[in-house]
Amino acid sequence: MKNVTFRQLRVFLEVTRHLSFVRAAEALHLTPPAVTMQVKELEAAVGLPLFDRQGRKVTLTTAGEYFHVYARRLLATMKDAEDAMARFRRVEAGVLSIGLVSTAKYFVPRLLARFREEHPGVEFKLQVTGNREQLLTLLHAKEVDLAVMGRPPKELATRAEPFAAHPLVFVAPPGHPLLAEDHPPLSALEPYPFLVREPGSGTRKAMEDLFREHQVTPRIAMEMSSNETIKQAVMAGMGLSFLSLHTLGLEVGSGMIRVLEVEGTPVMRTWNVVHLLSKLLSPAAEAFRYFVLEEGEAYLRAHDAPLLPDRRRADLS
Repeated sequence: MKNVTFRQLRVFLEVTRHLSFVRAAEALHLTPPAVTMQVKELEAAVGLPLFDRQGRKVTLTTAGEYFHVYARRLLATMKDAEDAMARFRRVEAGVLSIGLVSTAKYFVPRLLARFREEHPGVEFKLQVTGNREQLLTLLHAKEVDLAVMGRPPKELATRAEPFAAHPLVFVAPPGHPLLAEDHPPLSALEPYPFLVREPGSGTRKAMEDLFREHQVTPRIAMEMSSNETIKQAVMAGMGLSFLSLHTLGLEVGSGMIRVLEVEGTPVMRTWNVVHLLSKLLSPAAEAFRYFVLEEGEAYLRAHDAPLLPDRRRADLS
């Protein structure tokens, strides 16, 4: 295995991520034959097949599954070495890898755009995960430099720094009967069907904690793994939901979804920027971390204020 290259490892990991040579080629901006060649050369160096290929279907062999673990470790170690050398050079360039829970994708790209104006030499790699558990896996494997998430992880040794309020609200389609009630109690929601995120989602856990605290049992009609799908279902009149206010700017602003003024809401959580304590941050990662801590709160408060009734805006302070 002395002839294995980091380029081959990166190609291998991208194929394992997509389980497709074509999609890996698209992600790497290579041609499919080039990806196939890199994998074949890697398999020749290893001396074992790493993938089973049946037509267009690609799966890892047992040897491939073991090799996948070591390939991730090798690239993570190389990234740590690059970051350490960047600290000596004190440059803010290179690739900054940021992991997000899906709810954060509604605002982090705008923060990145503002950050890039000050740091044009930095390139970004965003990894948007379906939920919190998937993001913790990326953090643990050191596949991201920083993570933007809600509930700080207790499962890993991390530094988690809160940077902004994260309001969670109940929503309904226009014309829903509860919109006519003045501050309905949580119990008033029981008769209505609920559209909820999947288990493992931070939003789902916050909703369950709230209902449990008030001894209310929601009528769950459907689980969905996408905020966008839930919003479409709410607009179609299929039920109520509990969502981050940060996912609702366009829909609330246009009147397609309404925020319910349920007693005790919005439920306030916080956004955190997180990194492993064992990971040495590059100058670029440190710069973005400071930028989020300094700029994130004001940006999100400006986004949220128009979406809440006047008497609720004070809760954002």
